[in-house]
Amino acid sequence: MHVKPKGSFVALVTPMNEDGSIDYEGFRTLLQWHRDNGTEAILIMGSTGEVSMLTPEEKRAIITGTAKMERGDMLLYFGCTGNNTAATVDLVRYAKAEGGDGAIIAAPAYICADNADIVDYALEVCDSVDFPIGFYNNPPRVKTDLHWDDILKLSRHPNMVVLKESTTRVGQVAQVCAAKPDMAIMCCCSPNLGLVIPTMALGGDGTANMTGNVIPQEMAVISKKWESGADAFACREAWLTNLPMLHFAYAAINPVAVKTLMRAVGLPAGPLRKPLKPANPELLRKGLDIVNRLGLDGKYGFDTGPRALQAAE
Repeated sequence: MHVKPKGSFVALVTPMNEDGSIDYEGFRTLLQWHRDNGTEAILIMGSTGEVSMLTPEEKRAIITGTAKMERGDMLLYFGCTGNNTAATVDLVRYAKAEGGDGAIIAAPAYICADNADIVDYALEVCDSVDFPIGFYNNPPRVKTDLHWDDILKLSRHPNMVVLKESTTRVGQVAQVCAAKPDMAIMCCCSPNLGLVIPTMALGGDGTANMTGNVIPQEMAVISKKWESGADAFACREAWLTNLPMLHFAYAAINPVAVKTLMRAVGLPAGPLRKPLKPANPELLRKGLDIVNRLGLDGKYGFDTGPRALQAAE
C-alpha cells in the first residue's frame, strides 16, 4: 500500500541563482522551512516550479539533488509530465530510482488530446512502475478536462494515489468524494476556482497548493482534513483571514506573483526564467502590504522594508 499525501501539499518554486542556474542550497533551505511550518508534502517541478522551462538535464539534476536532501516525514513528489507517454514514463522511473516518494503527472501540454487518450496515457504510466502517482486535472494549462468517470477509472489503479482538481466544478468534486475512491482528493488553492472549502467539506484530504510558498502554517490549517467541527471552523477562519494573500498569489500567471514576493521578503527564490518577468512594482507593493497587514513579517521574519522592492527587480 502506498502512502497517500494529505494536508498541505505545496507546489514549490524552483529557486534560481542570479545567472539562472538552479539554487540547490535554496531548495535545501525551503525544504527545511516547510518541515518546520507544517507542510506535509512538497511537489518539486510543478507548474509553480516553472517546469515547462527546465531542460531535461535540469529536471534530472533537480530530482537527483533534492531527493537526497533531508525531509523527515514530509513526502517529496516530482512533476514528471513529459511531452509524450514514453518521456513521462522515463522521468517517473528516474524519480523512483533516485529516491522520490511519488510523481505527479498531467496531460502532456499543447497536444489537446481527448479524454480517452489521456486516461490510457495515465494508466500506462501507472502500469510502467510501482510508484505512487498523482493526476493533475488542469484544463486551463492543457485543455484536456477529465470527467469524474475518467478520474474514478484512474482511481482504481493501485498506483494512482492522489487527484489534484483544478476545474471550477464543485459537482465534479462531489461525485468523486461520493464514490469514496482509494485515493487522496485534493484541489488547487485558487480563490477564483472556489474549490477549497467545498472540497474540504465534502471529505477532501487537503489542498495541493501554491500559496503555501508564502504562508505554510496558514495553508496547513486550511488543508487539514475535517475530523471535527473545530477543524472546519479553523479552516474557514484561516481561509477568510488569508483571502487577500490567496488572491495576490493568483494576481499574475503562476508563479510570477509568488516568486517575486518570496524574493522580495528574503526567501530563496531568485529570478524568474524568461520570458516570465517579475511582478510589477504596484502589484508587489500590494503583496508587501498584505504581508504587513496579516502580520506575516513578524511571524516569519519577512523583510518588507524599502530594500524589498529593490531585491525583487
